[in-house]
Amino acid sequence: VEASGGMTTRDVVSGGSGPAGLTAAVYAARAMLSPLVLEGEPSSTSDQPGGQLMLTTDVENFPGFPSGIQGPELMANMREQAARFGAELRQVRATRVELVQSPFGVWVGDEEIRARCVILATGARALMLGLEQEPRLLGHGLSTCATCDGFFFRGQEIGVVGGGDSALEEALFLTRFASKVSVIHRRDQQRASKIMQERAMANPKIEFVWNSRVTSLVGESKLSGLVLADTTTGEERTMDVGGLFVAIGHVPNSDLFASQVGCDSAGYVTTLPGSTSTTVDGVFACGDLVDHTYRQAITAAGSGCSAAIDAERWLEAQH
Repeated sequence: VEASGGMTTRDVVSGGSGPAGLTAAVYAARAMLSPLVLEGEPSSTSDQPGGQLMLTTDVENFPGFPSGIQGPELMANMREQAARFGAELRQVRATRVELVQSPFGVWVGDEEIRARCVILATGARALMLGLEQEPRLLGHGLSTCATCDGFFFRGQEIGVVGGGDSALEEALFLTRFASKVSVIHRRDQQRASKIMQERAMANPKIEFVWNSRVTSLVGESKLSGLVLADTTTGEERTMDVGGLFVAIGHVPNSDLFASQVGCDSAGYVTTLPGSTSTTVDGVFACGDLVDHTYRQAITAAGSGCSAAIDAERWLEAQH
């Protein structure tokens, strides 16, 4: 950290505090770079501190935890580890960035921060169905997080929309509370991994509703049902449910800087082959912000490690 003319210049400023951002912070802090991590805002649904693992229950596939670990506990451990080595973590989000050349500008409201290099690790957010009733019913029977809200649906019949691993993970978790879970998918087969499909098919509480899409949500102050349309015939019918969980995919949180660094057509930041370097020299990207293939905690953490090492080597070359 260097102060000049009343302005402080940090070696590393990173945005995002999921597995990618916090692993990058651990490595950058151990390299004595005193990283500043803008974690996101607790009230935000798109960039909350801890990322998507704060919405996850048992994490069974993160190496080193043979009995599994809760998502929030894993993120709390990573955060504590980063802080232990000297990372500064602030629960705020950047409101503007200037990624032209080093030192870069990062703003939190009116506060300006200068950074020799920037690590982008802002992740991705859940997609919604786009129905007009969603804003009114979100948190009132409609949810994107089974771990957060499953407890409130004990003994009820609920629906899960989606056809991938995340949808089946949500459905399996919800069977702990619900009397019945209907997995609603617009096609006639799942795209989830085979092991997840086998688990879901074997669970007596899970029923699959094929070739169906949700066209409307029923209920004024609380969700009481769904209107489903058959994707082959167009015929509509209603389904009574006490809750609906949406698990249909994600979009990258790249809006703040998409016009300043290279992105693909879906908004994911592009990096140079074999590197976390972006199209801007001194700006690195990692985690679900760049990964629309694997989207795993361990791959995100690995790319966060790579980003910190790339940043450290870049700084060494510059100074």
